[in-house]
Amino acid sequence: MDIENLSKRFKEDGYIYIKNFFDENLMDSYHRKILSHFKKDTEYKHDMTFIEKSDTDVIPWFPQLEGETIFNIVEDDQRLQKITEKILGSGWKSLYSMVMFSNKSSNGQAWHQDCNPENKEIYNLNRLVYTMDINKSTGGELVLIPGSHKKGMIPSDSFGNEIGHEVIIEPNKGSLAILHGHLWHKVLPIHNNIRVSTNYRCIPSGTPDNITDICVYRNMMYRFSDEKILTTRD
Repeated sequence: MDIENLSKRFKEDGYIYIKNFFDENLMDSYHRKILSHFKKDTEYKHDMTFIEKSDTDVIPWFPQLEGETIFNIVEDDQRLQKITEKILGSGWKSLYSMVMFSNKSSNGQAWHQDCNPENKEIYNLNRLVYTMDINKSTGGELVLIPGSHKKGMIPSDSFGNEIGHEVIIEPNKGSLAILHGHLWHKVLPIHNNIRVSTNYRCIPSGTPDNITDICVYRNMMYRFSDEKILTTRD
């Protein structure tokens, strides 16, 4: 694994994608644990105003915060640790793992940035781990605009549908996608199956822990801590 090259690609494109990074048996164990949790709890955690306006109906779960230590295995993977440190530098900090669950026929996630890009030096890192195959037949593919992490705030809806050259990723089980928090990205609608991914979020040294409290969509800026639309964007 050429960590130096991966880091250069990340700085240029704002993301890297590595197939078959994690062991399939481990991914199967994670997936069973996730499905078991969501058999008991499939209620949306956000208010309906957010869900409707953001066109994002993901249900989150924070397993490490609930003592599910099996999720530490990915967190502690030395290869992932080395890639992360190469990208973020020394002193980086892990925030949490967040499982993102979408039901059948979900709209996926609309275009967004995971944190406010006003300050280019302050951002989070999304380390996405996939415990299932995602492709055209299942829906839920990951779509992103390479290099958009350098372009500031994602254009509002009034700009039109074409906001840049799209790359569509169909993650396979065991794959790893690392995304800059300012990268423009979305998730396509789910067709006939659930969709699951787990985001091991982290931040560079000196970055506020609540960096992802404000998310930028094409039609609004939203603050999760008090479920408030800060600004609308037309």
